[in-house]
Amino acid sequence: MKYVKYAQKAVDKLSAIQPDFREKFDTDNYASWFYNQSSETLKLYSDDKEIYFLYIPVGTFSQNTNTWMWAWANEDSVEPRKFRTLKIKELGEKKKYENLINAHFDGDKYTGWELTSIAFDIIGGIGTYRVISDHLEVYFLLTEQISKEEVEKIESELIECSAHGKLRKAFICQHLNTEYKTGFEEAFDTYRGMELNEDDDLQAWCEECERERLKTDGWSDESMEFAKIKLVCERCYFAIKEFNLNAKKH
Repeated sequence: MKYVKYAQKAVDKLSAIQPDFREKFDTDNYASWFYNQSSETLKLYSDDKEIYFLYIPVGTFSQNTNTWMWAWANEDSVEPRKFRTLKIKELGEKKKYENLINAHFDGDKYTGWELTSIAFDIIGGIGTYRVISDHLEVYFLLTEQISKEEVEKIESELIECSAHGKLRKAFICQHLNTEYKTGFEEAFDTYRGMELNEDDDLQAWCEECERERLKTDGWSDESMEFAKIKLVCERCYFAIKEFNLNAKKH
């Protein structure tokens, strides 16, 4: 299927669904909005009411330069779930759709909604939303409505990283770093932007810690003392993981 035909099909699909979403949640009748990249939550509010959603960032369109940028390519964004949009790029590479492959390209006033429609088709959600800040249009896939208490719980579990700001927490042994390779063992397979169960945390340790752990068939007081687990942010965690799995040993 040619890109133009596919894009129109996606736009038609979202156009059929979006009015019901807007009516159900009354999204047109809130005076203000606020989105928090750290918790990936969108708040719509007026003096007498408010509503919250979890979101996946899709991308941004600059009215100044008439250019689009996919969320996965936005290095200024700290949103973990932006990497979900790599599924769109994967389809683009398979179908040779340049607009889904290129990180940044020229567009027009319809580009944002077209690409958000495609994102909705590939990733899904309960609806979409756009905010405009100065000259920048920011597009979201909304995945579920959540309560204020749930938002506060998400935000309470974030940590403040001096390099990356507020992000989800992760735990690593004292030996893991981005200066020399130590090996990288995980509690379970992880990827950027993944959803975690309530009881799960990102956890990793080096090869030496793994040897100590295996001596006692699991974590013990001795192996924990050797590891000296420390707290880092999610972005630091994946930077360390990628370094250790991809760098040559020094």
